[in-house]
Amino acid sequence: MADKIKFSFAVMLVIAGIAGYYQLSEQALILRVLCVLAGLGLGAAVAWFTTSGQEFFHFSQDAIAETRRVVWPSRKETWQTTLIVFALVVVMGLFLWLVDWGLLMMVQRLMGRAE
Repeated sequence: MADKIKFSFAVMLVIAGIAGYYQLSEQALILRVLCVLAGLGLGAAVAWFTTSGQEFFHFSQDAIAETRRVVWPSRKETWQTTLIVFALVVVMGLFLWLVDWGLLMMVQRLMGRAE
């Protein structure tokens, strides 16, 4: 129950920061942006102390660790893959153009408008 209250308070802080942006419409833009950033920062700080916030933090740490273990393709592999994709796009474009042209000719003959 306490986590729900903390999370609700965090959401209210974010909403207050956004509301402050509109309430300070007469002020300088930097002040308005700082108001939104303060609301987001305070909301994140309060959410940090909830169970969901801690789970999110551990999830993000695991995601960063997993990203470091990814084996990225070499420059040569990237170029080869790009060229294969480009060639496939050209071949499929030509194929679809031929199919479209063939269907157009068939419909024109069926309609009696053959040239």
